[in-house]
Amino acid sequence: MAVFDQWWAAIQERSVAGTLGFWESIYKEIYLNFISDARYMNYLRGLRVTLIVSALAAMFGLALGILLALGRLSSARVGRFRYLSWAAGKYINIIRGTPMLLQLLIINFGVFGSVKMDKIFIGVITCGLNSAAYVAEIIRGGIQSVDKGQVEAGRSLGLTSSLTMRLIIFPQALKAALPALCNEFITLIKETSILAYIALTELTKAADYIRSRTYSPFMPYIISGLMYLAVVTVLTKVIAALERRLRQSDTGAGAR
Repeated sequence: MAVFDQWWAAIQERSVAGTLGFWESIYKEIYLNFISDARYMNYLRGLRVTLIVSALAAMFGLALGILLALGRLSSARVGRFRYLSWAAGKYINIIRGTPMLLQLLIINFGVFGSVKMDKIFIGVITCGLNSAAYVAEIIRGGIQSVDKGQVEAGRSLGLTSSLTMRLIIFPQALKAALPALCNEFITLIKETSILAYIALTELTKAADYIRSRTYSPFMPYIISGLMYLAVVTVLTKVIAALERRLRQSDTGAGAR
């Protein structure tokens, strides 16, 4: 950090003299909003909260989304299960048809308004409930994309409907839906920025906090945006590698 401090002292001298260049001005903004007073730790703590909420919400949303998808399957539209299918469909329509910010405000001030609740918990619940509606449609589409002959093959082997779904249909559906599920996780990471509305110090709120201290109108948000971009870029490359691996496995299976 001593090197940065020396550069900062030199830039301060040039600033007083009125000879500050463009790149020196950029460095001044970066130093003030990222390095000075160890403000980079605020960004890192905000990023940690963002990733924790995103990961927990993704797991919660995946579990609930699978249940909702199974509830919406055509085989569940008979007998006593028809009400489950109806309820799952209404839930998905309501969640997908209303803004996530509105859902957050209802859960924070309405559901938990009279209860002292950790903001991270509220963020996980809100993001998970929202993501579940989209995950349900992804999973349902994956299940319906599996050839119906697979069901007949499972039944011919003496498997029950539940075993056929669990051992034959669902693994293939999950494989087909995996890229879309990964993209939903990327979307979820970016959507956690709305949690700043309930004063949860995630990455966007951390940038806003630093802006209130340095009065810099752009740089804190630019730094925050670059950190979002870095995380999304890494995840995108991981997803691309995973998709290539899945294609290779499909090609290998077809060759055999």
